[in-house]
Amino acid sequence: MIATTPPSLNPQPWTDPQAVPQVELRSLTKDYEGVVAVREVTLSIYKGEIFSIVGASGCGKTTLLRMLAGFVEPSSGQILLEGVDVSAMPPYERPVNMMFQSYALFPHMTVAENVGYGLRRLHLDQATRSKRIEEALEMVQLGALQKRKPHQLSGGQRQRVALARALIRRPTLLLLDEPLSALDKKLRESTQFELMDLQYQLGITFVVVTHDQDEAMTLASRIAVMDRGEVIQVGTPAQVYEFPKTRFVADFFGNANLFECTVRRTVGGLVQVHSAELQADLWVDDQRATYAPGQSVCVAVRPEKLHLSKEPLTVPQGNQVAGTVWELGYLGNRSVYQIKTPTGKLLTAFRQNERRTLTWAIDWSDAVYVSWAADAAVIVT
Repeated sequence: MIATTPPSLNPQPWTDPQAVPQVELRSLTKDYEGVVAVREVTLSIYKGEIFSIVGASGCGKTTLLRMLAGFVEPSSGQILLEGVDVSAMPPYERPVNMMFQSYALFPHMTVAENVGYGLRRLHLDQATRSKRIEEALEMVQLGALQKRKPHQLSGGQRQRVALARALIRRPTLLLLDEPLSALDKKLRESTQFELMDLQYQLGITFVVVTHDQDEAMTLASRIAVMDRGEVIQVGTPAQVYEFPKTRFVADFFGNANLFECTVRRTVGGLVQVHSAELQADLWVDDQRATYAPGQSVCVAVRPEKLHLSKEPLTVPQGNQVAGTVWELGYLGNRSVYQIKTPTGKLLTAFRQNERRTLTWAIDWSDAVYVSWAADAAVIVT
């Protein structure tokens, strides 16, 4: 097997002020004749991470990845890899490899020849070359298919060939551009865990670009959310999902009910706000509690945190509004409700389908009460 570097003993090195990043981006900018694709991005990535960069199409995430690889030259800023400035270094001199979205396999080559292609610039004898190819194929469990051509493989197998080819040179850093986008849903989900297991065994740092939020949350130790060339928030999947800093992040990751509100008062870590859209006062648990009366804020609540009932509930320092089931979607494991309030505001709520049934306890046009706890909501900018 390929020699591996043990994973970091600290599972969250970014929390250690003494930890030294493996990759540092310092005020990295790319300007295409006045069009800024990446603007002043500063990031620290630590050894052994699966670091994901997410954002909508055109936000600059692939440009950022290509600058890391050396295919695009920054307009300004620095890229440091293990303390060495590689900003002006050509791709073939960097200890970095990249796995492309299209996989870019050579159709006339066998699996073994595709995987071994990355060794062509290394001065290796045939025995060493063959051994390295065999180890790489064993690593991705494709040894038995080494004589096949790409057209004889499934999508998942082609993905693993591309991964073996990217890893065979034993890079310090592996960059993956939408690595699972060509796979169907079930295969993509199973391959995510295979990729995580492989990365853990190798100890190589992965930087993954994806537009799929679920994929990023499954794979990544940390996520950077990009919008219009800028990094808006960096954090663990839980931090980004549960504590979004901005309205964009709250809306981009999953679903969120968003309310434009005005602060009324702050009481012991609880913020009371007024929502004109709901014509109601709401409570938000926010220990920062630095909001002034009259200040405009936005409150976000995830659909799975809303509780539906046909009778009003007692929710101390919580929130409750009346409404009517306006839309209802059945997704198998859960149902999605859109509740129309008296003001016309629509709330989205998820309800887990815990029991097998052909009928709904809450159905179309039912009058319901929507409630949520103060700590289920978050104030975003």
